[in-house]
Amino acid sequence: MSLHQIAVSHSFLLSSRSAYTLNPLLFSKRNRFRISLSHSRFTSIKHRSFAVAVSDNGIFTSPELAKSFDFTSEERIYNWWLSQGYFRPKFDWESDPFVISMPPPNVTGSLHMGHAMFVTLEDIMVRYHRMRGRPTLWLPGTDHAGIATQLVVERMLASEGIKRVELGRDEFEKRVWEWKEKYGGTITNQIKRLGASCDWTRECFTLDEQLSRAVIEAFIRLHEKGLIYQGSYMVNWSPKLQTAVSDLEVEYSEEPGTLYYIKYRVAGGSRSDFLTIATTRPETLFGDVAIAVHPQDERYSKYVGKMAIVPMTYGRHVPIISDKYVDKDFGTGVLKISPGHDHNDYVLARKLGLPILNVMNKDGTLNEVAGLYCGLDRFEARKKLWSDLEETDLAVKKEPHSLRVPRSQRGGEVIEPLVSKQWFVTMQPLAEKALLAVEKGELTIIPERYGKIYNHWLTNIKDWCISRQLWWGHRIPVWYIVGKDCEEEYIVARSAEEALRKARDKYGKDVEVYQDPDVLDTWFSSALWPFSTLGWPDELAEDFKRFYPTTMLETGHDILFFWVARMVMMGIEFTGTVPFSYVYLHGLIRDSQGHKMSKTLGNVIDPLDTIKEYGTDALRFTLALGTAGQDLNLSTERLTANKAFTNKLWNAGKFVLQVLPNRDNVSGWQNIEACKFNTEGYLLRLPLPECWVVSKLHMLIDAVTESYNKFFFGDVGREIYDFFWGDFADWYIEASKARLYHSGDDSVVLVAQTVLLYVFENILKLIHPFMPFVTEELWQALPNRREALIISSWPQTSLPRSTDLVKRFENLQALTRAIRNARAEYSVEPAKRITASIVGSEEVIQYISEEKEVLALLSKLDLDNIHFADSPPEDAKQSVHVIASEGLEAYLPLADMVDISAEVLRLTKRLSKMQTEYEGLKARLNSPKFIEKAPNDVVRGVQEKAAEAEEKINLTKNRLAFLKSTVMLS
Repeated sequence: MSLHQIAVSHSFLLSSRSAYTLNPLLFSKRNRFRISLSHSRFTSIKHRSFAVAVSDNGIFTSPELAKSFDFTSEERIYNWWLSQGYFRPKFDWESDPFVISMPPPNVTGSLHMGHAMFVTLEDIMVRYHRMRGRPTLWLPGTDHAGIATQLVVERMLASEGIKRVELGRDEFEKRVWEWKEKYGGTITNQIKRLGASCDWTRECFTLDEQLSRAVIEAFIRLHEKGLIYQGSYMVNWSPKLQTAVSDLEVEYSEEPGTLYYIKYRVAGGSRSDFLTIATTRPETLFGDVAIAVHPQDERYSKYVGKMAIVPMTYGRHVPIISDKYVDKDFGTGVLKISPGHDHNDYVLARKLGLPILNVMNKDGTLNEVAGLYCGLDRFEARKKLWSDLEETDLAVKKEPHSLRVPRSQRGGEVIEPLVSKQWFVTMQPLAEKALLAVEKGELTIIPERYGKIYNHWLTNIKDWCISRQLWWGHRIPVWYIVGKDCEEEYIVARSAEEALRKARDKYGKDVEVYQDPDVLDTWFSSALWPFSTLGWPDELAEDFKRFYPTTMLETGHDILFFWVARMVMMGIEFTGTVPFSYVYLHGLIRDSQGHKMSKTLGNVIDPLDTIKEYGTDALRFTLALGTAGQDLNLSTERLTANKAFTNKLWNAGKFVLQVLPNRDNVSGWQNIEACKFNTEGYLLRLPLPECWVVSKLHMLIDAVTESYNKFFFGDVGREIYDFFWGDFADWYIEASKARLYHSGDDSVVLVAQTVLLYVFENILKLIHPFMPFVTEELWQALPNRREALIISSWPQTSLPRSTDLVKRFENLQALTRAIRNARAEYSVEPAKRITASIVGSEEVIQYISEEKEVLALLSKLDLDNIHFADSPPEDAKQSVHVIASEGLEAYLPLADMVDISAEVLRLTKRLSKMQTEYEGLKARLNSPKFIEKAPNDVVRGVQEKAAEAEEKINLTKNRLAFLKSTVMLS
């Protein structure tokens, strides 16, 4: 069997796919590697199949027993990690802990790509630091999601014909808890499917007893400091849910709407004395308290100080005022001020001392202030009012107008600005400390540009409305006194018993109390997450002392204000410390075209479906290649490519396993384990390909470790991918076949086996945080694994490398590529071995000739007909001349590569066809009609084709001339 046939029969890898830069440097002489051997022999490398030790337990499968990695084994591997306790922090490691608090997904949720992104990135961080020997805690949990969960359960009840109010609060809460116990674990199990190595023994839920205690304590402490107050202010109201919602939970969308023009007659004037206002919400006119114009608007100056009659209100008068706030150029330049139903009007009314008039009920219907329109839904009232205005000649016109519509993030309904009595947190003093934390470097935001957004929001922060009119959530710990004004007389307490005791002490034994019906905003409990989950307010709790403050907060950039900034403020307020040192913000996942995923567009990609088709590792690797803070376009092409990467790893493992000594070959394994790559002397004694790949590995370890430490995960993935595929698989594995199947030298075979194992096991370590399943499976298949990959030690950094010898091998690579290109150019049959004369300086020839077998294998040269010299051969003019780099070239006899006569005939026919096509293109370009009538881009296209054809013709003519001259010379 020939060398080529042996190599092909043992090839389990995909084809070469990358090119690298050439390096024209020359190198010094050195000695070949030699090592003493024990009695074992290594020259006979055969296919063999031996059982993997860990496969006996039914968890792992060796690549020798499976053609490809089986995705269905991922759950078995995960459950094995879990059963071994690998996810729990090990306190015997003497290092600072690495702690992440998982962003708690909604208990109502199911897995989407946003979850897959945060799980992937956080698990990468956790697995990396665990391998670095740090006690590592990734604390998981779920959020009770007040609005979302109540909606889900209400819908469920509605399907049974039951309304929430019919059940009563206690029974409804019982139903919600039943729902949570039955369905609340769905998202947790799906997160596990992604490989999340969380400490599930510490899993939390925001309504757990401990976390609820923390919420009450936080409310009481803020109230005691005067930072929580109650009052009636403008809020965002959800009529369907009948609760206030946060500014941050309102999404604005551009939608087509209507601008209505309405006459407001001037009291005491003639029929021609009226002001026309333009409004998008005519139904709010019942809440008008003034009409405003700009002080410099001469059109209306004569009316300032007079009264206007609000249409359809039985003659209710409002003052006509002037204020610079009015935009003269919008609509008619006249502004109706309805402070009960518009945020800007509300601010203006408070500045001017105008009254607040509310015309709307909590369910979105108009109240008695609207007169005849009382009880109508706000949108129905709009239609009826406009119709009535038309009948009374007060409707001027209506026209299409693009609106910025506020919609509830949860229910999707249009949000109503409404004045309502709520509980608020004074934010400015809290925000000042959070701003200072970033300024002093106590908190680092990644990417840095989000620091500016964080600063801007905190600098302009508004007070936080924390009360919600729901039944599911943390009940506000406030009790009112029966018979007393609830705004003036209330008790803040940790329990009903404490509230009653305080009330009796103050008002007597016969007093009765009742609790505020509202619950706290879900984000209030989430703001305490990094420390409430660790035992706060018990600051002596073991977990709080060990793990707080945490290290990293990783989440989407879209909740920087919802959650991140609030955690920073609350952490500093209650613990005196920033709750985490770093904030890593990832971008959104978009489809392949860059569009936001939505059910409406039908472009949502389900992570679980993706895992079934491509595997968890391919999905994770794809998601992790993005850049912090930037959105990522997810495509099936990327997933397919990274599934191929998984297969490439598997096939490389298959090859490495099949060339290693048998497990029972004790002396052989002693020889392998005796090889130490952490000394420069040992490294420099290695043959050139081995020294090159080990040096490149050591460079990779340093680069990857630095990128991990800087949270440059995209760089990590690309660096490992390029080394594994471009260097190890495409080059070193192929080069090693010359050692394993052809050398006949025991020491050379041993070196190849040792280097293959050393490089491959380190690749598995480096890529494990990204692709945990396939790497653990491969690791367990390797002989003599003393511990699981998940807890194995990270590769040592600053290991020796030789840049000179790396450059030498790059010269050999350049020569190989040049020969391969020449073969392709002349269509040499893939299996054909050709003759070559390698020409270079004495120094270059020495180290290239030492790797004659490798060069022959990689370039498909005839091993017995490779000649090395310092000058061109005699038949140089009859050879294809290729230049690899400065000082290194090759001459490939043409007659050895192709049948010259047949090639001349083939190229002559090809030239004739090319000439005909070229003349056709030139004829079109020479036609005045074509140039005048054809579009410019079409003309440019024809010109480019003609130029390309001309270039090909010249190349073909030169090739023919060379072939003919070769025939003449021969």
